[in-house]
Amino acid sequence: MASRGPLIQLGCAGWSLPREYWPAFPAEGTHLARYAARLPAVEINSSFYRPHRPETYRRWAESVPEGFRFCVKVPKAITHEARLRDCGVALDAFLAQCTGLGDKLGCLLVQLPPSLGFEAATAEAFFASLRERYAGALAFEPRHASWADAGELLERCRVARVAADPTPVPGWDAPGGWTGLRYYRLHGSPRIYYSRYGMDWLQALAQRLVAAAQEGVESWCIFDNTASGAATANVLEMRDLLAGAPALHRGAR
Repeated sequence: MASRGPLIQLGCAGWSLPREYWPAFPAEGTHLARYAARLPAVEINSSFYRPHRPETYRRWAESVPEGFRFCVKVPKAITHEARLRDCGVALDAFLAQCTGLGDKLGCLLVQLPPSLGFEAATAEAFFASLRERYAGALAFEPRHASWADAGELLERCRVARVAADPTPVPGWDAPGGWTGLRYYRLHGSPRIYYSRYGMDWLQALAQRLVAAAQEGVESWCIFDNTASGAATANVLEMRDLLAGAPALHRGAR
């Protein structure tokens, strides 16, 4: 059966290229085009803070190769300000923007504030509203321990709970929720956003990513330890670890 794209989506939170790593990327083009020449995916975080026009998303999509995928972070106006309540109009506006990516929209990320606990009725209404509008991959990063009670809802709505490092809740450094998608957000530890992961740690994660791919499960691996350039170093190291690994494409046999 022919490959239908990678099962491991590897990238950084944003496509900024620290100067010391420029030699690893093409010399010409925008930062995004240069980034996308070496890496298959990226997480857009600027959408969390401000809207982008559909034309902006279309321009980004046109500047990257076929097969490249974007994950787009849902705006804080929905997650942190409205706190998931009565979000239909805001979801419509956000999706009208980011669907400008076309088939290069690979995932949405919903990240909650640490203060937002699980309220079954609110969560049910929010994910039902989102799923009415969007059928694709959906990753969810809660940071309040009460969301441990949401497992059945996440499975039913096909929502993958993020495996985060460092983890806000013991055990949440492993994927949870819907098992059809795995999403790793690696913030850097012990110093969040700064620390670089060592090779032993990366090798262990690479083994988990390959095992998931061999089961036919898509994984996203996003390095968010961007403050001092560690994310770029780590993502290039992970790319090399995964190079040539078997069963990394859909339908590969």
